[in-house]
Amino acid sequence: MSMEFGWWVKDPEEGKYQVKAIVHGGNLEWFRKQGHFTSWAAHGPSEEDWERLVSEAERRVPRRLLSPKQFEEIRKLRDRR
Repeated sequence: MSMEFGWWVKDPEEGKYQVKAIVHGGNLEWFRKQGHFTSWAAHGPSEEDWERLVSEAERRVPRRLLSPKQFEEIRKLRDRR
């Protein structure tokens, strides 16, 4: 099952951009986009991006949008990097 997480980042140097993380089959792909009419590009995640991904996933577990097993998979992906 594929899980998608997304949020906006405000950077004083690069401006405002959208980050998207897609987890599918034990793989994690990061993308970013700046502006409405630009295409998604590969993104190298920072430590803040990893923290935000884990916190977003953690918020979904109590609402049963994400199983505890899926949450542990995301944590394992973070530890493997």
